[in-house]
Amino acid sequence: MPHSISLGSPSHRTPSRINAPVIKGTRRTAREKVMQLLAAQEVSDVHWRENFPYVFYHEYRVDDAEQPNRLLTEEEREYLEADAVIEWDEDTKHFALDLLEKTELHTHEALALIEKFSQNWELGRLAHIDRIVLTVAITELIAFPEIPTKVSINEAIEIVKKYSTEKSGMFVNGILDSALEELRHQGKINKTGRGLLDTPLPKSRNSDSH
Repeated sequence: MPHSISLGSPSHRTPSRINAPVIKGTRRTAREKVMQLLAAQEVSDVHWRENFPYVFYHEYRVDDAEQPNRLLTEEEREYLEADAVIEWDEDTKHFALDLLEKTELHTHEALALIEKFSQNWELGRLAHIDRIVLTVAITELIAFPEIPTKVSINEAIEIVKKYSTEKSGMFVNGILDSALEELRHQGKINKTGRGLLDTPLPKSRNSDSH
């Protein structure tokens, strides 16, 4: 059963005195947030549900923020530290939550496939981000019948190319191609509707509608 979690509240609106840029959340952004939440969970031992309200709604800068000239509220500090505030539509928020929940259910199966097809690499030696993105992508292949397999694979490749190592894209592509073949052999790829249309993902970062 899916866990109940707050998807947003007035506290997630930009404080009137903080001029934080606002960006629209896409499915690519949602997948990136799922990866970030699961990576933070592994590192901190804090479940992703606790971090969800903070990580999911913000894009954080890496440089030093400008120092304010007055005492800020906790809410204002949260927004000042972020590059941008993310606005989500309900469908995309629910997609992210569904992906997080289903990844928890399919992690063991996904890791078994990753270990099988990672040749001489032990799971513990794989890049942290690569392993998490692979786990999420395999979950999409198994548990999201409406998403074409090529979309799931191409999204995973683009995310690791952005967040992991130079060679991660080719590595993730190889693992997912092999995992897809194995899952098809096992009869676990059951696509319906748009999922039957195995078309390549558009190159635009914000164009993913699956």
